[in-house]
Amino acid sequence: MNIETLFRYIFLFSFFPGFLFSAGIGLVFSWAERKVTARIQWRKGPPFLQPFYDIIKLLGKETSIPRNGNPVVFLFAPFPGMISVSIVATILWTVNLNLPVYSFVGDLIVVVSLLFFPTFSIVLGGFSSGNPFASIGARREMKLFMGYEVPFLICIATAIIKSDGSIGLETMSETPILLSISGVLCFIVVLLCFQAKLGFVPFDSAYADTEIMGGPFIEYSGPPLAIFMITRAMLLFTLPLFMITLFLGGLHFHEWEILYSVLKYVIILFFIIIIKNINPRLSIDQSVKFFWIGCGSLSCAALICAAFGKIYHVPWL
Repeated sequence: MNIETLFRYIFLFSFFPGFLFSAGIGLVFSWAERKVTARIQWRKGPPFLQPFYDIIKLLGKETSIPRNGNPVVFLFAPFPGMISVSIVATILWTVNLNLPVYSFVGDLIVVVSLLFFPTFSIVLGGFSSGNPFASIGARREMKLFMGYEVPFLICIATAIIKSDGSIGLETMSETPILLSISGVLCFIVVLLCFQAKLGFVPFDSAYADTEIMGGPFIEYSGPPLAIFMITRAMLLFTLPLFMITLFLGGLHFHEWEILYSVLKYVIILFFIIIIKNINPRLSIDQSVKFFWIGCGSLSCAALICAAFGKIYHVPWL
């Protein structure tokens, strides 16, 4: 690898479409989510730059390290999640921007694997803080992950079947999987799984302020807390992009197709916000049962439909 290629990779990861770009747009999406939520509740909502003000304020505050915690692990915990989301954003955007020189075989597997690390960071931070409320939140987050990850992986397997066995995002983005019964079922399941990964209602029992005062984040302050907030904002921007790439034929930036691509993003963000605002919080056991029984059944049905459709050449299955 020559110096020019190395700098190109550093630029992609650090600036566009990696960390800075995803963090900036993610914070804008965070504002949109808070604004729409406020309007639904007949409130005015925050100003446009409020998420940026929050991050800047936290970056300027002192970092408090809990006396009973592990300081090294406590300070390290926020970084794996942020770095992994930056890599995921870079991979997805290079695929959607038609930069095949940066794509590689099996990038879907890499993206799915990297999406584990934001949860890992939250669990690691919660357990390393030494706070009992943080430990409860970390355990809930771990149980929730085990609940939604199974149907999520089944949906990934279904998408691979629908894409003729391809595990390359570039190939999969050319196939609008949503135009089939199995694709619709998988879209619904993945949307609910991502709702849990974002920690939004009804799957926010790991962070419930009224019960465990923020859960894994209760001891965090200053820059480490800012990193967790940035990671969640980046996920709010990156996870819909993953769904668009996997189910809706990807993004396109040619003339009127730009509006269609923006519409895809807006629709998915709309569903996320509506689900958050029309449902009560589920307990952790209810959430796990919901994913294993409800979403698990839907994902298995989607997998069976996709398999039969592939065997008997019925594309709408």
